[in-house]
Amino acid sequence: MQIGEAAQATGVSAKMIRHYEAIGLIPAADRRDSNYRDYGHRDLHRLGFIRRARDLGFSIEQIRELLKLWGDRERESADVKALTLGHVAALEKKIAALEEMRQTLSQLAEACDGNHRPDCPIIADLAGEHGRRY
Repeated sequence: MQIGEAAQATGVSAKMIRHYEAIGLIPAADRRDSNYRDYGHRDLHRLGFIRRARDLGFSIEQIRELLKLWGDRERESADVKALTLGHVAALEKKIAALEEMRQTLSQLAEACDGNHRPDCPIIADLAGEHGRRY
């Protein structure tokens, strides 16, 4: 199938398919006489794997490693688990940072009167006017 059909079948945009091919995440597609890319079942399966991994927040390099492990019938599941747990730890750090941001923004919004006056603790905080001078 052509790239548009592959994109529709996998939920991966044609632009991303070309990008994944350019960075070697997927092998270069076969070409028809008309020079159109031609994707087969294996390509679609690999694109589906990549899409699911991206949906779970894995980085391109992590996906590259997961693809190697997927293709290695001699792999140890401990390697896959270790990579995944490393990703979970990174996600937990991001969640904590986002929670801290949410709390700070909520406190700033609560402190703001939201009226016609120009005084605003949100702007003051962003400008570093609460004890910090740059």
